[in-house]
Amino acid sequence: MLRVAVDAMGGDYAPAEVVAGALRASAEYGIEVLLVGDGARIRDEITGLSHRNIAVVPASEVIGMEEHPVQAVRRKKDASIVRGIELVKDGRADAMVSAGNTGAVMAAALFGLGRIQGIDRPALMSLMPNPQGSTVLLDVGANVDVKAQHLMQFAVMGAGYASSVLKIKNPRVGILSIGEEETKGNELTLSAFPLLKREPLNFLGNVEGQDVFNGRADVVVCDGFVGNVLLKAGEGLARAVEEMIRQEVARSLPAKVALGTGLFFLKGLRRRLDYAEYGGAPLLGVNGVVVVAHGTSRALAIKNAIRVAVESVKSRLVETIAAGIKGPNTKGAETANG
Repeated sequence: MLRVAVDAMGGDYAPAEVVAGALRASAEYGIEVLLVGDGARIRDEITGLSHRNIAVVPASEVIGMEEHPVQAVRRKKDASIVRGIELVKDGRADAMVSAGNTGAVMAAALFGLGRIQGIDRPALMSLMPNPQGSTVLLDVGANVDVKAQHLMQFAVMGAGYASSVLKIKNPRVGILSIGEEETKGNELTLSAFPLLKREPLNFLGNVEGQDVFNGRADVVVCDGFVGNVLLKAGEGLARAVEEMIRQEVARSLPAKVALGTGLFFLKGLRRRLDYAEYGGAPLLGVNGVVVVAHGTSRALAIKNAIRVAVESVKSRLVETIAAGIKGPNTKGAETANG
């Protein structure tokens, strides 16, 4: 049975919502979940509930959202994040999920699991909704400053996720820029263009911001600063549109009638725009499956983050990325652990 370690103490609503989401995931996906954290608090949450295939792994420390990631990981050896990664490293879990301190998850994964050979910088990936399905966007916050070769590696990793997990044949890959022409962009995108062009990828060239949401590309790569801004802007826009619809409905009787007839449609649209439905962001490039959930995740988002982890394991995502990064044109990258 596939096992997923879950940081029960990570996130704004831990452990209650994390445990609730883990119980739902275990039942729905037929997996074993290892809840890592304060044993007494976790058991309080599952008392009286059906919890087959749920185990508690004690961890006496918690890394707070405000703590320095690397320092906290080195200092707090018994933190739930660190113990969760150790379970993957030791083979006692197939994947790890956390809604805790993102930097600490990344640091613990790098220290504990290492990088896939040929990967210089692991990247956080997110799925952005488009009319045809989803666009893979990376990096969304792990690396604020990157080099051209890192964008090339992000492209290989993103294409690996799109093909193995999303089952997209020959995924289309683009570099996020300010124009489609090869001569448009900043120093980073101009340098990255020829590197991606010579990779065995379905490379579209440059794509613009609207292409993240219109389905023109299956994978879009950028540095973590731009990616995180785009991700947060998309989340904010979705909430703003929902609020504006609510305001217009409150002002107008015809709008209320229209809302009644289109309620099913609006519920479907809301689900497609809700980050909770997407679950979490896989940390691509580390030598194991690690998924980072939103810090405000409630049970639904935790359940879906675990689903992302399960899909990544079953599709052999790490092996797919490793095979892709060993391609003929990636040998100019920095050494894997240098």
